[in-house]
Amino acid sequence: MKLDIYYIDAFSSNLFSGNPAAVIFSDLDDEVLMQNIAAENNLSETAFINTNQNGNHIRWFSPTTEVNLCGHATLASAYAYFNFISPDETLISFQSASGELKVSRTDQVYELDFPKDNFDITDAVDEVRSAIGIEPLETYLGDINMFAVFENEKAIENMNPDFNKVANLEGQGLIVSSRSVDYDFVSRYFCPKYGINEDPVTGSAHTTLIPYWSEKLGKTSMIAKQISKRGGELFCKNSTTRVYIGGKAKLYMKGEIKID
Repeated sequence: MKLDIYYIDAFSSNLFSGNPAAVIFSDLDDEVLMQNIAAENNLSETAFINTNQNGNHIRWFSPTTEVNLCGHATLASAYAYFNFISPDETLISFQSASGELKVSRTDQVYELDFPKDNFDITDAVDEVRSAIGIEPLETYLGDINMFAVFENEKAIENMNPDFNKVANLEGQGLIVSSRSVDYDFVSRYFCPKYGINEDPVTGSAHTTLIPYWSEKLGKTSMIAKQISKRGGELFCKNSTTRVYIGGKAKLYMKGEIKID
């Protein structure tokens, strides 16, 4: 078996920044093999897209498990589709575990159309402080993640989490965020439960961040920065039930997997 594979840096126009994802277009349906490929790639996510199924069915695998929603690997998949599979198209629709996901292309920006997260305030201030060493202003629990808000960007930059404790928090992972001087807001994302201590740039986390900061800032359009070591910029829009997450991408490598 031979499979084409694309390595793409999502949410950045520069190599060696943003969030790298692997993308494979195939009718592969062997979950064990897909998980083994994702573990071998050892990236935050590997996306598998079956173009033979109605609606381009997409699945995402971290190094240790399948996930229900991933933004950067969806953006990377759209980049690969528009540039290598169907260059004349500017809109693609994926069917996924989180419903229909659309990605549009305008010049060099790829915009994700994602469902908005449902999140409620929860009293996890002490648990989050114990896990990351800094006390948050407030904490929320969404459909996927725990979310903690902090006073300023320096607090986000200086975090040094205890990942064993982060893994014991409710939710898949922990989003941390604050207002920013140069951007509307900044964030980081920790997900040790899924083999990702810190994700470089997390599109799915912005399904929570966009509606939260839209209400706090009184804005529907925002520019955000995920301030991981690699870093990445996101162009954000808030709507009634959906969020729009835009970003650029850059091809790092196109190769071939050979499996005997």
